[in-house]
Amino acid sequence: MRIQFQLNGRTVEPEIRPDQTLLSLLRDTLGMIGVKEGCSIGECGTCSVLVNDELRKSCIMLAAQVNGCKVVTIEGIALEDGSPNDLQQAFIDHGSIQCGFCTPGMVIASEALLIHNPSPTRDQIRDAIAGNLCRCTGYQQIIGAIEET
Repeated sequence: MRIQFQLNGRTVEPEIRPDQTLLSLLRDTLGMIGVKEGCSIGECGTCSVLVNDELRKSCIMLAAQVNGCKVVTIEGIALEDGSPNDLQQAFIDHGSIQCGFCTPGMVIASEALLIHNPSPTRDQIRDAIAGNLCRCTGYQQIIGAIEET
């Protein structure tokens, strides 16, 4: 079946299988390798994307569900010239990137928070990133980066 949606600001019309996950479509078909596969059960958050400005875990979402939607991956939030946006730069400045595996999903979760709440409290930040696991940073650098943005 063929679907149509906006991916990082451009219209795409991929052919999909009825059982294909959004993660598989994004990574394997459309080349969005910043979307990582971690647990495949929606627990770790490495596959996080924005669908109509809402945080979604692409490993547990069917590709068909984004028909007619706006999807943003980590590749789509940088500035037009490819340089990091303010949030990405804050992650860099705060040392929030260590092994880097969780980083795309963590940035996307943070972006979703800031879309809906531009001045979150520390508790709101913790709640917003709770669905994203990081084994390297201890979360304090990540929270600091989000607070700064």
